[in-house]
Amino acid sequence: MKKILSIILSLFCLLWAENTFAQYTTVNFRAMGDKAFRNKDYYEAAYYYRKAAEGLKLVPQIKVPFTPDNNGKQQQQVKATDLNYIRYQLAESYRGYENYLEAEPWYYQVVNENAESQYPLVRLWYGVCLRADQHFDEAIKQLEMFQHNYKGDGKLGELAEKEIRNCRFAKEQYQYPILLNVTKLKGKWNSDGSNYAVVRRDNNFYFTSSRMIKSDKKHLNRIYHATPDMESPEIVNLRDADKEKETEYGTPSLSPQGNRLYLTRWYKIGTKIIHAIYKSDWNGSEWSSPQKLNSNVNADGFNAIQPFVCKDGKTMFFVSNKPGGQGGDDIWMSELDSNGNPISSINLGSTINTPSDEQAPYYDEGNKRLIYSSKGFIGLGGFDFFESIGQPEHWSQPRNMGYPMNSAKDDLYFSPDPDNDTKFYVSSDRESDCCLELFEIMDQRYFAGGFLVDCNTHKPLGGAMVTLIDSLSKENIKQITLAKDGKYTFKITTKRPYNLMFEKDGYFTKVLPLPKGGRTVADTLFGPDVCLQAFVVDKPMVINNILYDFGKSTLRPESETELNGVVTILKDNPKFKIELSSHTDSIGSDAYNDKLSQDRAQSCVDYIISKGIEDTRVFAKGYGKTKPIAPNSLPDGKDNPDGRQLNRRTEFTVLKTD
Repeated sequence: MKKILSIILSLFCLLWAENTFAQYTTVNFRAMGDKAFRNKDYYEAAYYYRKAAEGLKLVPQIKVPFTPDNNGKQQQQVKATDLNYIRYQLAESYRGYENYLEAEPWYYQVVNENAESQYPLVRLWYGVCLRADQHFDEAIKQLEMFQHNYKGDGKLGELAEKEIRNCRFAKEQYQYPILLNVTKLKGKWNSDGSNYAVVRRDNNFYFTSSRMIKSDKKHLNRIYHATPDMESPEIVNLRDADKEKETEYGTPSLSPQGNRLYLTRWYKIGTKIIHAIYKSDWNGSEWSSPQKLNSNVNADGFNAIQPFVCKDGKTMFFVSNKPGGQGGDDIWMSELDSNGNPISSINLGSTINTPSDEQAPYYDEGNKRLIYSSKGFIGLGGFDFFESIGQPEHWSQPRNMGYPMNSAKDDLYFSPDPDNDTKFYVSSDRESDCCLELFEIMDQRYFAGGFLVDCNTHKPLGGAMVTLIDSLSKENIKQITLAKDGKYTFKITTKRPYNLMFEKDGYFTKVLPLPKGGRTVADTLFGPDVCLQAFVVDKPMVINNILYDFGKSTLRPESETELNGVVTILKDNPKFKIELSSHTDSIGSDAYNDKLSQDRAQSCVDYIISKGIEDTRVFAKGYGKTKPIAPNSLPDGKDNPDGRQLNRRTEFTVLKTD
């Protein structure tokens, strides 16, 4: 909000300066840039420093014919340190109002001029800009070089480390985004200024915009009202009785009945901006003059902004930098009396708040779900949305809501659509150099499910456990115990690869990738049925189609397919140890068959070990012709080929399961 106001005021001044200072020299522009920079008017400072850069021919320009070039001699007389000063200050000014795209090349020039000794923080801020512009690998490189070279303030080293972690987090998020569709609102919702903090009540939308006000011929923040069939949003007329000049309003929140409006009101005195939270009542035809809330919310000398009133009308969350917080802007909560006045003020504590800034709270009482924006945790950059479940003094650790909910820029002001559980609104400057815009997000997350059955009986396996696993982090996302029908479902929220692990006592555990196809019922995608194979410890199980050439122990290629199934079982059941045994028919001597069967069993074990199974988990045993499962001869003494075929078998036996 401060950034928006500063840009608007600076823009007005610069339109006037464009004509007034046309005759100024590079030195004049540098001095004016320095003055604006000291006053933290970064937009104005960037304007003057760029004029100075143009005068020094640091900016590529098109030569206008027949105009004298008076800058060549001047540039020759300028020291390299002065050139780098303009470059660095221009970069700092752009970064000051979060125009990272423009800042990045100017920091690069300073780095390229080997001026790091003059500006030891240049790689840090260059890395921050690269991260904001989504050049994550180069950002990590620059930030690591800064860490290696910089020996100053430890907090800046910590910032560099946080930014590196931001880059790594962002790379993963961009590779595996949350299943959300983000689109900028079309029509006249977004304008040439900032547009943010939309809330919907019934068919009415309220939001903040700093678009040009024709009557004032200025860009000022105002609260606007719109309906879907309105041609253009209309200003909410607040008959303000106070006399401060260029007062601005924003971040509306309505009481449950819709007859009371809470808002942020602010104005500028010199270079200081005064923010406070007010309320205005609807009398049936107009809104009353805003009344400032008491000191429980608006502490003297400190700012209070961004009210959010819960559905019960008795609780308000807001943001303040007043004492008692964790540092910077914090999320606070206040109880309201029947007249909407605050009777308390509680900081949400160190789980929610950080020494950096937190803003724009939203709280769902029914689900005890707090959504807000923070700069203090690992994220994609700028303000990111975070979610925490709980209530005061009992909050879960905030969870970053991921990309594309968040971007490398600022993302704030979550607001659900009351008529559609899968739609909500946010404000972001992800598509802008300077200003927030309004976006609509459609939730495309879905349920994936199926049925688990016994491989032999095909009956449902009630009581089995199914676990959804992130196959990258190996983290268990959710585990459920199946009802008698063997049905399972999981909510899938991202494009990350997932595995499903199926477990039941007396059955081999099975791990499978989450099905990508199947039949769809309502909002659930059902994959093919999954079956588990039962087993009994110390009871052999035949492995079919393990084939050898006559009299040899070398595995045929087609046998490897069957053994791969054993490898999978061992990988899915990492505590199991097995015996892999080979048997022969009765042809040949005992010694011959014992050796042949041992060699054949060992060839199977060697193959399994070659696939990454530890040799301490699988053992070879040749039983020769000592354990037939069918007669080798018929009762009349004739040969029994079918019986011999059954006896020439390979088996595995589970020896241990823990």
